[in-house]
Amino acid sequence: MPLLMRSLILPPADVRSHEAGSFLAQLDDQTERLTEDTRALTPAALAWQPAPGLNTIGMLLAHIAIVEVFWTQVGPLRLTAYECESVLGIGVDDDGMPLSEGGLPPAGLAGKDLAFFDDLLARARRYSRRAIAALTDADMAAEIHRTRRDGSAHDTNMRWILYHMVEHTAGHYYQINLLAHQYRIRGA
Repeated sequence: MPLLMRSLILPPADVRSHEAGSFLAQLDDQTERLTEDTRALTPAALAWQPAPGLNTIGMLLAHIAIVEVFWTQVGPLRLTAYECESVLGIGVDDDGMPLSEGGLPPAGLAGKDLAFFDDLLARARRYSRRAIAALTDADMAAEIHRTRRDGSAHDTNMRWILYHMVEHTAGHYYQINLLAHQYRIRGA
């Protein structure tokens, strides 16, 4: 008898909106897969930079956590002042992104091990989980206006914000896998 594989996305039971819960379950699934795929990474692999000006895996992991906190503040929490240091213990720019042409990774991430980055991701998810779980179905269509750092305006809705959180995590997950592969073949 062939082995049965099941791939299910099930919204958590403790959320007010089934739709918001679906996004949360997708975030959890991406993070679980990312976590599984990074178990063998050493501090050297996390800090490896293919060339000056390019991101490291550690930078990308920190960036995922920072951005999740940021969008949780913009969307579900509807804050107008954004900071992540109280949640993550690192600041919004401590991922070093974007690097300048020829730039090196931030010194604050040098030598950090996988446990450090796992903790950042877990802190970000605990923070976003509480906020997303409180959303109602009516909140999902709510429009949000914000002014970006450069002064430009950005209008969006809660549904797009949660979608973007999933999209952002998945996109950088791909980059992390590619960098890990490049690191492995470089050592071979």
